[in-house]
Formats: sequence, C-alpha cells, structure tokens
Amino acid sequence: MGKADRRRLRLAAVALATMLVIAGGGVALYLHFRPYLHGTSCEARADAGVMPLDLEQAANASTIAAVALRRKLPERATVIAYATALQESHLRNLESGDRDSVGLFQQRPSQGWGSATKLKDPVYATGRFFTALVKVKDYTGLPVHEAAQKVQRSADGSAYAQHEEDAKTLATAFTGHVPASVRCWYPPNKRKKASDTRAALAELRSTLKLTGDGDDLTAPTGRAGWTMATWLVTHAQLYGLREVRYSGRHWRADDGHSGWTKDKKAAEDHITIR
Repeated sequence: MGKADRRRLRLAAVALATMLVIAGGGVALYLHFRPYLHGTSCEARADAGVMPLDLEQAANASTIAAVALRRKLPERATVIAYATALQESHLRNLESGDRDSVGLFQQRPSQGWGSATKLKDPVYATGRFFTALVKVKDYTGLPVHEAAQKVQRSADGSAYAQHEEDAKTLATAFTGHVPASVRCWYPPNKRKKASDTRAALAELRSTLKLTGDGDDLTAPTGRAGWTMATWLVTHAQLYGLREVRYSGRHWRADDGHSGWTKDKKAAEDHITIR
C-alpha cells in the first residue's frame, strides 16, 4: 500500500470516528431533551386505539369520569357523556355557542339547565347532564346517539353517533378500565415553579364529594383509584404537580411523555402526589 493510499485510509478512519462522535452526541442530546420535543399534549390509550387530547380536553374528560364515579354510574354513562361533549364542544368549556348555549355540553340557561355562570363549571355541567341522563328509560340499552339525543334534544341527534368509538376509548382510559392508560406532558417552561398539592387534592375531593384532608388519597377500588390518579395527572400543570404515584406506577412531570412507569414504592391503595 502506497503513502497516498495510507493517507486516504487514515483520513477515512478519522472521518468515521468524527461521525460516530457527532452521532453519539446527537443521540445523547435527543435522550436528554426527548421529553421536551413533543410539545404539550395528552393521550388516552385503549384496545380500540389511541386518542390525542390537549390539556384542557384531558382535564375535562377526567372531570366527567370523576363525576360519574361520584354518582356510581356505569361506564356506559361516561361513553354517552363523552360522545355528547365531543359533538357539542370538542371537550372544551366554551364561553358561548348557538343562541345562549355555554359550556362543555352547550347547555342553555333558557331551557332550564341552570345559570350561564354555573354551566361554565365543568363539574356542575356534567352533573346536570348525568341528572338528565339517568331519567332516560333504559338509557344503558339505547344506542349512544339516541341516549344523548334524549338528553340534549338537538337539531340532529344522529351527529353523536360519529363520536362513539372515541367516546369508548376515553371511557376505557379515564374510568380505569385499562389502568395507567392516560399520560400528559409539557416542557419545563410550561410548568409552575411551585406545586400546590393541597389545592389539587381539595379540588379533587370537592369533585368527588369526599371528606377529609391530608396529603394523600385512599382509593375505594382499583378502578376508582385510576380515575382519581388520572384526574391529578391531567390537572398537574394547573397545580404544578411534579409526581403522581399509585398502584405500583409513577408519573413524573419531568418525563410525562413516558407515561406511567413501574415503581415498587407506589402503594396499591393510596394515591400520593408532590
């Protein structure tokens, strides 16, 4: 091998080594910043599929599940509520709508649903929806769109049918039918510097009509615990929560995109946050 060939070989080796170093650095940077490259979002997973949600939609979805839990309603009730809210507001707490319609379910004060101020509270609006739904005869045996229409009495009741599959995915995830199936993530500049765990727990207890105080919650059942833990994750940004632990799983705001990771220290019947 001549000098020129040896020189070219050395240059090629140097170039390859440089590329490997750059590639390795790129991988390291990606792994470090990966949680922050996905923006701000949430995701609900079920056997039927995956549904992306923004933080507002996820928080409202968790509120619907929590109110259903408080009233001890079947999963079918939450499916109907989700299909309705997806059609009426895309799971958003709207300030206005058609005529005097407001809120998550676009309920109208003029039709006796309550004041506009109250209907802008997702907990109140959801409660009013369920109060009307349980009065529908055999609502659990009706097609989803028919049950929704008997409550809403909209111009086109068939429109609710298009959201049935998404509603089932949401119900499966948010009612704890499939544990640890909702995750949320957001970059550091979207997080509060200080956490307010007491305010978060007080709001959740108010939604569920639970008594007591303290820094953790006891789950009455496994599914109920996942509904409660999911509510905390979807409201974590609002209250600056850093971690939620429950039933052998751990969600961290620093790596929310990874969802619920295994954690032997997470109690089976207690939900803890910080």
